[in-house]
Amino acid sequence: MKNPTTNPSSSMIRTRFAVRFLHAMKKLNKKTPAPSPYRRRFHTIRAAACASMACAVGPRKAWSRAILKKIRARTLHHYLINKSRNQQMMMIKRGNPRDEELAVGFGYGEEDDLRGLVPGGEGMGFCRLLSETAHYIKCLRAQVQVMTNVLDHYSST
Repeated sequence: MKNPTTNPSSSMIRTRFAVRFLHAMKKLNKKTPAPSPYRRRFHTIRAAACASMACAVGPRKAWSRAILKKIRARTLHHYLINKSRNQQMMMIKRGNPRDEELAVGFGYGEEDDLRGLVPGGEGMGFCRLLSETAHYIKCLRAQVQVMTNVLDHYSST
């Protein structure tokens, strides 16, 4: 197994993620100086981490596009809460039908589970799904490393 620290793209992703995540955390702390309820703060930090990772990777991967699309939709939803019901209904979009490609040697249940875990996995062919999953795992590993380093740094000071 390769060491992720020797892979330049992995270290580049970690660096981009770290910069974006720390910026998002600084912005979050400015918005809510008083500690918010634990659950809401957890979800806000998690959303900031996901958005930072998706931005660091950019639009070339389907999973990062799916995360960014979900964030935009959530932002739009909060905006639309103040609009009338008729205007909301006109702006809601329906999702694309799922790709029904069969995978040889891979059970239907496992394939569906994998599609549910990888953002944007619902509309992918099986080979692309595996490639996106590998990249997503690599990015999640980088995300954990950066967040662990940030936590270690701030808990030691």
